[in-house]
Amino acid sequence: MGWRARLALDYRLEGGRCLLRHRHEGPLRVLKSLYPEGEAICHNVLVHPPSGLVAGDRLEIELSVGEGAHALLSTPGATRFYRSSTGALATQSLQARLAPGARLEWLPLEALAYPGCRALNEARFELAPGAELMAWDLTALGLPKAGQPFAEGQFQQHLEIPGVWLERGLIDGSDALLMDGSLGLAGRRCLASLVFAGGEALSRERRERALEAVRACIEAHPLRDTAGVTAAQERLLVLRVLAPLVEPAFELLRQCRAAWRRELWGLDEASPRLWAM
Repeated sequence: MGWRARLALDYRLEGGRCLLRHRHEGPLRVLKSLYPEGEAICHNVLVHPPSGLVAGDRLEIELSVGEGAHALLSTPGATRFYRSSTGALATQSLQARLAPGARLEWLPLEALAYPGCRALNEARFELAPGAELMAWDLTALGLPKAGQPFAEGQFQQHLEIPGVWLERGLIDGSDALLMDGSLGLAGRRCLASLVFAGGEALSRERRERALEAVRACIEAHPLRDTAGVTAAQERLLVLRVLAPLVEPAFELLRQCRAAWRRELWGLDEASPRLWAM
């Protein structure tokens, strides 16, 4: 039946301090809360001790951010979806709810799809009016440096803000047109997205400032020919990147996230310390 693990995270602003209460079932943990930016913003790292998922494994994360609270979450390493010997999916699922005035930064490291995996990576975010979200997703296909291309296996992706944004896709390693065609991934094996979303419409002025800031980052980056940002609608900004490897895509997302933090929230970059390790 595979591993089953659940983690429930509840952030609340109490007396000016963002506090986390949590509970877990199975091998999924949250490390100590850190406050490198002061007590109003809580940083956490999520840890899955087995380090990877195989057929039938399921990780479920339920996350709520209360009114006025600000949570930032990351992971210490890639989420690895290993080769599966059966047809059962290995699944990671996130359900996040943001109350009015809440802020969430969902910044996990990459999902790494090993050759032969059968995986589903899904995330849903529900935003109340006044809530704002910054979230990214990086997917790495195969292990090209180890000579293990993603020539077989399937990776399913589901990203959703109900009523605002829905992306669903299936990457099949045996689909040559998708993997190598000029209208597909064109031989690139890392795809990444960064979104900024609001529970209500962003003002035209904020949208334009945010787009200009990120376009400046893109123009100065080596991936400028395979990256772009748009205001998908009045509540949503989306940056997309294709890269040969994870590292350049991750660096561009870091720069763009820092630009949006400055322009939209008036905050410094304040990256988790583990990103520098």
